[in-house]
Amino acid sequence: MDRETPEADEATAQVAVGLEISQWKYLSSEADDPQMHAILSVQVNGAEGGGRSPVLAQVLAVDCSSSMTWPPEKLHAAQQAAAAAIRMLSDGTPFAVVRGNEKAAVVYPDTLGMARADDRSRAAAERAVHRLVAGGGTCIGTWLDLSHRLLAEQNAPIGHVLLLTDGMNQHDEQMPLAKVLENCAGRFVCDAWGIGDGWDGRELLRITRRLHGSASSVHEEAALPAEYEKLMERLLTKTVPELEITVTPMAGAAVRYLKQVYPTEAQLIPEGGTQRFVTRAWGDETRRYQLCLSADPAARPRHEDLQLAVVTVEAPGGAEVRLPPPQPCVVHWTDNPALSARTDAQVEHFEHHQRLGEAIATATDAHRRGERDLAERNLGWAVRLAHAMGADQQLGRLARLVEIDDARAGQVRLRSEVTAVDFEHLITASSHSTYGPASGTGVGSATDAAGPAGRAAVQCPSCAHQAPATARFCPSCRHRFTGRP
Repeated sequence: MDRETPEADEATAQVAVGLEISQWKYLSSEADDPQMHAILSVQVNGAEGGGRSPVLAQVLAVDCSSSMTWPPEKLHAAQQAAAAAIRMLSDGTPFAVVRGNEKAAVVYPDTLGMARADDRSRAAAERAVHRLVAGGGTCIGTWLDLSHRLLAEQNAPIGHVLLLTDGMNQHDEQMPLAKVLENCAGRFVCDAWGIGDGWDGRELLRITRRLHGSASSVHEEAALPAEYEKLMERLLTKTVPELEITVTPMAGAAVRYLKQVYPTEAQLIPEGGTQRFVTRAWGDETRRYQLCLSADPAARPRHEDLQLAVVTVEAPGGAEVRLPPPQPCVVHWTDNPALSARTDAQVEHFEHHQRLGEAIATATDAHRRGERDLAERNLGWAVRLAHAMGADQQLGRLARLVEIDDARAGQVRLRSEVTAVDFEHLITASSHSTYGPASGTGVGSATDAAGPAGRAAVQCPSCAHQAPATARFCPSCRHRFTGRP
C-alpha cells in the first residue's frame, strides 16, 4: 500500500461544500404550535485528493472481558480485525491499542502516549494484539475515558476510536458512561461494533450518536476483519476535520433542534449557547440534517414568503474549503388547509425512518418479555414502513426475523428460531438510514460548484446501497461508479 503523505494543503485546496434546503414552506396560521421542518443536505467533494495524509489519530479499543473467551473464534476475530486496521494506518499516524474489561489499559505502545505508524510500529502492534488475553467484566466508560486522554495529547485534526464489544456495560457504576460521553462529545468520533450474542444494540447507538459515529455488527465472527478494513478505508479518506452549521432564526422564530438523519442519526448539541452545530470528520460524502424551527404567525403577513432563518456552513481553522452561500429557510403563512396539510417528501422520509427505529425497539422489548405477538405486530409495522420507503436493505434485514406475507400491509409471521441477538443486529442496522427522495419544492434551495446535493439517489451495482446521485463511489462498499470524475 502506498503510504506517501502529501502536504495537508494539497488535500483541502480543491474541497468544495454544497448546501441545499428542502422544505414545504406552507404553515397554518391557526396552528397552536406551528413548526417548520426542513432537510439540510450538505455535500463535500474533493476531500479525497489528499491520499493518505496523516490527519488522523487512531485508538483501537478491544473488549477483553471474560465473555470474549467463548467461543474462541470471537477473540481471534477481534485480534485479526484490529491487526487488519493497524496494517492500513498511514505512516506518521498516531495510534494506540487499548485492552478493555472493567478497566482499561494501553497494550501498545508500552510507553506513555501514542506511537507513530511505520513498518516497525505496525508489526509490533500486531504482535501485541495477538498476545491479548480475555478476562474480567465490562465498563465501556473506562475504555472511552482512556481513549479521550490519549487523543487529547495529539494535535491530529481528526481523532477516532474504533470500539469492539461482545457484552453489556455491566460495571457502569465504576465510571458512568453518561458522564464520560458528556466529557468526550466533540473531542473525537467513535464507531462501535458488536460481536457475539451478548451486546446491547441501543448501548452502542447511545455511544455513536453522541460521538458522531456509527454502530454496526457482524453475524459471523469471521466477517469482522473485512468489515474493519472497509471501515478504515472510508475513514482514511476523511481529510476535512469538521464543518460548522449555523442556524440564525429571525424575530419570532427559534431553533427546536438540528439532528443528523443520514447516513446515520447523530445528536448535534449547540456550541456555547449559540445556534452553531459542529459536525465531524468529512470525506467525499453527503449528509442530511433535519432542522426544526418554531414560528409565531402573530402579526405576520399572510400569503407571501417570509424568511424564517438563515443557514450557513463554515470550515473552522482557516481550512482551504470553498463554501456555499448562506441559504434561507422560509415560511408562507396560509389559511388554506389543503396547503398546510402537506409535508416535504424528504422530511416525511426521515420521519418514516424514525418510526421504523421505534417499531424495532418496541418489538425488541416485547420479545425480551416473551410477548411474541406484540413483537410480531411491531415488526409488521416496521415492514410496512420499510416497504413504503422502498428500503430494500431494511426489508431484507427484517426478513431474517419474520416471514413476510404482505409487505404493503405489514402482514408477517415471527420466525420460530429468532433469538435475542437477532434483534440487536436489527437495531444497529436500522440506525443506518437511506438517502431519501429528490428535493421537494426546491424552495430555499441552492446548488454550487460542489453539485446538487438533493438529486435522486442511485443504487450501487455491487452492494445495492443507495448513494447520492453525484457520488463518485459507494459510501458502503467503496465501489467506484464508472463515468464519474
